[in-house]
Amino acid sequence: MPHHPPEPAASADPAGSQLGTIASVLRLYPYVRPALPRLLAGLAASLGASLAALAIPRVLQELVEGPLAVGIDARDYTALLWPTLAVLALGVAEAGLILLRRNLVMYPGTRVEAVLRTALFRHLLQLPPAFHDRWSGGQLLSRSMADLGLLRRWLVFGLLQLVVSTVTIAVGVGILLATAGWLGLVYLAGAVPVTIIAFRFSRRYRVIARLSQDQSGDLANTVEESVHGIRVLKAFGRGEDALESFSGQAEELRRTEIRKAGNQATVTTSLQLIPELTLAVCLLLGVWLAAADQVSVGALVAFFLTAAVINGPVVDLGMTLSMTLNARTAVDRFFEVIETPNPVSDPADPADPAELGPEHGHVVLRGVRFRHDDSAAPVLDGVDLELPAGTTTALVGLTGSGKSTLAMLLPRLYDVTAGSVEVDGHDVRSVRREDLRRAVAVAFEDPTLFSASVRDNVLLGVDDDEPAATREHLLHEAVDVARAGFVHDLPQGLETRIGEEGLSLSGGQRQRLALARAIAARPRVLVLDDPLSALDVATEEAVTARLREVLSGTTSLVIAHRPSTVALADRVAVLADGRITAVGTHRELLASDAHYRYVIASLEEDWDAADHDGTADLAGTTDPEVTR
Repeated sequence: MPHHPPEPAASADPAGSQLGTIASVLRLYPYVRPALPRLLAGLAASLGASLAALAIPRVLQELVEGPLAVGIDARDYTALLWPTLAVLALGVAEAGLILLRRNLVMYPGTRVEAVLRTALFRHLLQLPPAFHDRWSGGQLLSRSMADLGLLRRWLVFGLLQLVVSTVTIAVGVGILLATAGWLGLVYLAGAVPVTIIAFRFSRRYRVIARLSQDQSGDLANTVEESVHGIRVLKAFGRGEDALESFSGQAEELRRTEIRKAGNQATVTTSLQLIPELTLAVCLLLGVWLAAADQVSVGALVAFFLTAAVINGPVVDLGMTLSMTLNARTAVDRFFEVIETPNPVSDPADPADPAELGPEHGHVVLRGVRFRHDDSAAPVLDGVDLELPAGTTTALVGLTGSGKSTLAMLLPRLYDVTAGSVEVDGHDVRSVRREDLRRAVAVAFEDPTLFSASVRDNVLLGVDDDEPAATREHLLHEAVDVARAGFVHDLPQGLETRIGEEGLSLSGGQRQRLALARAIAARPRVLVLDDPLSALDVATEEAVTARLREVLSGTTSLVIAHRPSTVALADRVAVLADGRITAVGTHRELLASDAHYRYVIASLEEDWDAADHDGTADLAGTTDPEVTR
């Protein structure tokens, strides 16, 4: 299986760092393209507002050098009317264009954010468990929420502001050069230190911005883990330890944010100070030039008014640059996930699900080898196993022998490194994953329930196109088979909303709902990864009997962790050293296979230990489905 790089540390060379800022941001183009017309229109409106602001000093120059220079009659203010109306019109146009820009860019900005978030979540759903084993939930949550929110704000404000500021400064400096000659050159000279400071700032700030966003993801992950494990923290009295760990991470993030703010304050101060000092020099030089009649008073007025318009974008350049660099980091973090290749993908020419064969659940593993990455030792090393249609096979082995890994190959949660897994004569890699997972259902030992109603959780694997009557029948039958009748006693019965991950229910209740979910899907192949471990032996036997009755034609592979489960299977397969070493009935293997006897003895010891601890039979529970 292809190797997935581990989650990048903040100190490592982050993904995308080899690209320039423009090249990195341009990767967003496919997602931004539908919104480009409105974004460009917003940019045009913003540029129009900026140019209107730059035009006002030129009108005032004409006023100073015209009517005010030659003098006007006290009773005749007609000469002032048109310049006044022009300034008013330019001011109104500037305000109107700014309002238009806001209206133009706000909707497409939120739309792009939603598209990016949906694309990220879709890709996360497609990626195999191997990816999620390596990435923390907090980092993924940080990328899908905080980073994409930052990108939206940059698209609708930061990017437009950066372009408009650049154009405004360039046009403004051109006007200064045309208006006041030498004064314009002096002002332009001030751009040299500004450029150097901005370049050095961008190099430092980019590293700090990446560190800050990675630390935010780590902090989110700590919160997620602590909330998820709150019962454990309380049971062992480790709340203060969790708080101390969180406080340490929060303090690291605070220090990083202070570094960010310090760098931004330094560049902002420089960008504020240098233009002001340059203007002070220009003022002294301008007065001297005006006194020497080398520049007109009107040109001098227009120069300083234009410089005042330019100074705003120059001062804001520090904020705009920092926002752009934060956005660039967000882009890198987004594509770090979105460009992760998916090794478990659908075939280019998938088999028709209707042609999966007449055997309905005949599974064959041929020479299956599997390792988690190229450098790891193989977990499975040449597994050959046949699961005849309609039979129940128990898979046993010592802890760590790879039983659960083998089971996950059937629904193609992992792909084999070598060999093949076939369902009804078709390699699982030749079938669309959606079709395969309709045929192969899994009930895990550690069940995951969603924050939805009992009904929605149980019918998760049932096609939405099924008639309502059929869905209702499957729901009630699955609940009955899984001995999950406790749901009818919940406050709203089947409509009761289960809390996050079903933690409001007992372990046995969660397992039976997860089993009901697998049963309702009516699969050809049912993989049971010890889903009844929280039930007592009598309940397990009753559930198994009903499974045989309702799913009589279903092929079942049961990962067995206790002797009672093994005894209920039609046949048993023994997994050792990455291979199937024996297959037969429970009695046959007890009589003929020493390793099997050793495994069974180990299972009995583990079960007895759990029973004596009061964990296997859920002693003290009030759930009648478990205790009877």
